[in-house]
Amino acid sequence: MIYTVGEAAEMLGVAPSALRYYDKEGLLPFVERSSGGMRMFKESDIEWLKLIGCLKATGMPIKGIKRFIDCTLRGDESIGERLDIKRAAQKRRKADRGA
Repeated sequence: MIYTVGEAAEMLGVAPSALRYYDKEGLLPFVERSSGGMRMFKESDIEWLKLIGCLKATGMPIKGIKRFIDCTLRGDESIGERLDIKRAAQKRRKADRGA
């Protein structure tokens, strides 16, 4: 099934503008567009967006999320780098709570 920005946003409980912002920042390199330029979200895209939401909830900045996504798209060769990103986010979060 294909979803519009509005439908995907409603499913995820975010504003459509958030999804447009994620796309503008390069977090959605996998989302296809119609011939008219409309974003077309598939089920697999919704799963990616859920991951983005989880990373965002950890306090990870957009730049870090983009790096994590880029690493993930490179495949298993980037597992170590992804773990480093996750550990850095955890460390940052602990520091924020302690401050």
